Amino acid sequence: MARTPKIAVDFKGIQDKLKAQFTGLDPNDPSQWPGLPRNLLFVAVCVAVVAALWFAWLKNSDEELIAEKAREVQLREDYRKKLVQAVNLDALRKQLEQVQQYVTQLEKQLPSKAEMDALLSDINQAGLGRSLQFELFRPGQVSVKEYYAELPISVRVTGTYHDIGLFAADIANLSRIVTLNNLTLTPIRDREGVLTLDCTAKTFRYLDQEEIAAQQRAAAPKGAKP
Repeated sequence: MARTPKIAVDFKGIQDKLKAQFTGLDPNDPSQWPGLPRNLLFVAVCVAVVAALWFAWLKNSDEELIAEKAREVQLREDYRKKLVQAVNLDALRKQLEQVQQYVTQLEKQLPSKAEMDALLSDINQAGLGRSLQFELFRPGQVSVKEYYAELPISVRVTGTYHDIGLFAADIANLSRIVTLNNLTLTPIRDREGVLTLDCTAKTFRYLDQEEIAAQQRAAAPKGAKP
């Protein structure tokens, strides 16, 4: 029966040869290194470069991931708000209609410029109707606001406390908005039960087209075309 020949491997010799390749290497000139250490250095450099690029890419991806997560949270919050609005859309529309009706009612209480004379006459008639004696009824300077104009009226009337109270109630019940401000009641000497009321009645009106145009011109930047 034939015997299988034994293969003798000189491990010590191999180790010595490998060790000899790594002995006396010049770190300043790797190109002169033997094949094994030179190839190992090449592989190590490639691995280091690939690892650096990989971590740099991961860092950018991580920043993008954080930004997208924050964006997701914001989108979810926007979605919740819009969902609530969508669920309550009919109720919101009804509220809007109610607000518009209320605004319309308030606007009807503001006279136009042409109606101011009639309103001043109504204020005067309210005093005369309560047997009050007007000692002063002087409209002041119109103050133009952003959406309306305000007219102050200096008023001084004389009468009994009861009649003055009814006059104030009549002013409050006018169809147009009129307010009484800075009220001062002074008793009159030698006239028992008779008082003098000093106040400023303020009424409000719409701005006419010329006043609106003037405000727009004043608000426009200098040099801008109207």
